[in-house]
Amino acid sequence: MQPFLNFLAKINKKEYSSFYLLSGSESFFIDRICDSLIENLVNENSKDFDFSQLYGKETTASEIIEIAKRYPMLSKYNVIIIKEAQFINNKELDILAIYASKPMLQSIIIFCYRGKSFDKRKKLYKEVAKYGEIFDAKPLFDNQLNPWVKSQMINKKLKMTPDAVELLISNIGSDLNRIDSELVKLNLIFSEDKLISKDDIEKHVGISKKFNIFELQKALGLRNFSHAFKILQYLNTNPKENPIVLILSGIHSYFQKLLLIKSIGSNYERIGINPYFIKEYENAAKLFTMKQLVNAMEQVLIADLESKGIKSTGKSSQEITEGLLLKLFAI
Repeated sequence: MQPFLNFLAKINKKEYSSFYLLSGSESFFIDRICDSLIENLVNENSKDFDFSQLYGKETTASEIIEIAKRYPMLSKYNVIIIKEAQFINNKELDILAIYASKPMLQSIIIFCYRGKSFDKRKKLYKEVAKYGEIFDAKPLFDNQLNPWVKSQMINKKLKMTPDAVELLISNIGSDLNRIDSELVKLNLIFSEDKLISKDDIEKHVGISKKFNIFELQKALGLRNFSHAFKILQYLNTNPKENPIVLILSGIHSYFQKLLLIKSIGSNYERIGINPYFIKEYENAAKLFTMKQLVNAMEQVLIADLESKGIKSTGKSSQEITEGLLLKLFAI
């Protein structure tokens, strides 16, 4: 998270580079850096003359370079953004690497390569590392989500109770774009002095009060099988809003935090638990041995492989999650 904030800080200080290589699996960071660059570099009066937006499937290295060699007409910089750059083939990337070794100072290329990190062995990466800026957009770890949401709340002038924050994170997971979208919506609904509660999140984010991933985690911690099964059944009735990947990641994250409590103690900042909930996690951790928690996490990983077809069993998402629940309560 800090590299992202540092990157934005440089842009806001007008410390620009001639070539930005933005890549990685977390599209939120790529989009926000791209938006920040455009906001700082492009104005409406010159947009038609000094701004070009190209797409990886449709463009070539020659076209990008030709545009980059033009001098700006009304602005200080000629800005070229290449979206979906992951579709540009290796031969074209090598041609771009030649340009990146001697970039035009009056032009700024923003190269948005989504889905995975750009290969560090490629010539383009090596040249941009020398003369431009590189950002690797990696997903946040579970223990980074809470601080990240709080920082976004400050930016949007939102106030939220700890259980409201936890409910939001546990039911959306690490989908930063959706979290940001929900925070924007809450910002439009509530005034700055409003303390947003758990009930507000349930009402406006569309989360069931009794049957959500946050409550499923609590039921697992209390070893309450009947309640956990009811919640899981409810979640499985709407797989679009509650995809199996979100359910499994929520369960895995919960047992991982319990394991950390047993191994390193109640360092809530390091574990990524709001201090408001630390007692609840400590009590749950007492009900499990280290071996049981490791076994539980292994069962979740097996279920994840089944859901992705890697360990194919032909089971539906509902069968996989319900089978997992039975195994978790049998350990």
